[in-house]
Amino acid sequence: MGKPTGFLEIPRRDRSYAPVEERIRHFSEFVIPLNEETLRDQGARCMDCGIPFCHQGCPVNNLIPDWNDLVYRDDWREALESLHRTNNFPEFTGRVCPAPCEEACTLNLDDNPVTIKTIECAIVDKGWAEGWITPLVPARSSGKRVAVVGSGPAGLACAQQLARAGHQVVVYEKADRIGGLLRYGIPDFKMEKHLIDRRLEQMRAEGVEFRCNVHVGVDMPARSLVDEYDAVVLACGSEQPRDLEVPGRDLDGIHFAMEFLTQQNRRVAGDAVEKGISAKGRHVVVIGGGDTGSDCIGTSFRQGALSVTQLEILPRPPEKPDKLLTWPYWPNRLRTSTSQEEGAVREWCVSTRAFRGEGGRVTALQAVRVEWEKDENGRWQMHEVPGSEFELKADLVLLAMGFVHPVHDGLLQELGVELDERGNVRAGTEDYQTSIPKVFSAGDMRRGQSLVVWAIREGRQAARAVDLYLTGETCLPR
Repeated sequence: MGKPTGFLEIPRRDRSYAPVEERIRHFSEFVIPLNEETLRDQGARCMDCGIPFCHQGCPVNNLIPDWNDLVYRDDWREALESLHRTNNFPEFTGRVCPAPCEEACTLNLDDNPVTIKTIECAIVDKGWAEGWITPLVPARSSGKRVAVVGSGPAGLACAQQLARAGHQVVVYEKADRIGGLLRYGIPDFKMEKHLIDRRLEQMRAEGVEFRCNVHVGVDMPARSLVDEYDAVVLACGSEQPRDLEVPGRDLDGIHFAMEFLTQQNRRVAGDAVEKGISAKGRHVVVIGGGDTGSDCIGTSFRQGALSVTQLEILPRPPEKPDKLLTWPYWPNRLRTSTSQEEGAVREWCVSTRAFRGEGGRVTALQAVRVEWEKDENGRWQMHEVPGSEFELKADLVLLAMGFVHPVHDGLLQELGVELDERGNVRAGTEDYQTSIPKVFSAGDMRRGQSLVVWAIREGRQAARAVDLYLTGETCLPR
């Protein structure tokens, strides 16, 4: 800790954004980074907490106080080394992670946490700019072959760790490009895709092989992987979207969020999209208040939507949580994304009753206000508010209510892996093994819909478990 009084002397500063009227004209990133002098000052704010609660908040256990101090001391290269010890892809988390580490920061007790996410992103961006990030090629090969199915953050982290341990790794991806939801689920204005491509070049140099347009369980038997490889890791994500079974659901113009987001990401990549979904000139209603819904909002505005309304069935969270009750854990509080700031109308405690349409296409959404009360057992119950029915104009409806579990058809059905009570692949958090010998699972496919940082953590830990399974020992970190 280089400046013990830094947190008393230096106010919190974070990255800023391009003006709304400018950024909605394109799909590029619009974050304005801090300069190095300001970043060093922000690193100096990190306290000598004794117990760094940011470690608890960070799923990958980033050594946050270490690299904060190194940035303050202007030792950026050593900060990069420290950052990479726990996180394979800090340029991803530095852009799209919601930063639970900052919620756990001791300085967040008075709402002024260290700008951990911003410093993390700056470290890795400088590392790439300076040419410090190079392939880590293993000194020897183990002779073992591992198949990783799915190329999202969990699959990529697992593949990179296993390749660095000396195993021959092949990643199978059903899409035409590598990256999973990083590639096709997250809009380019939040994370440009060249960031993925340069990591893939590093991984190829480290020995990872990528095979696209291969849908395991559909294009090829899943069992063939089990027969061919010494271990198989299932990291296909949680892709079964939660549907809304109400009258009128079959009308044209009602789509799952991922259909909409994937198409736009393909357009940005230069692909031709047939029968595309567009918000241009439409009144858009987004059902679901999470990150995916927010991504739909930002994409809709950039496509030229006339209006965007976001509906959430839960109550509006408090502006400020009671820190004495919630800190250092992730609190329920009102969060407003950059996309929501671009002009969306947000409605809380709203339940969709039906869709109305003309000529087979949706034109309106019929809804009702709801209220939440605890029953005699302390469980929250939802009740409709009498006389609160209303209707919204809706030319395009996007369902962004989350994902219930992995897709069961194909791969999982063929392998016959055991599922947990939520429909996810059952596997432990120590050995990551499924009910099928030498088959492992990690990421959203195992834990359910979650954050990119949790996916990276699980991919790294699964790699350690696979390495231990194959060789009887491992030097890979948890």
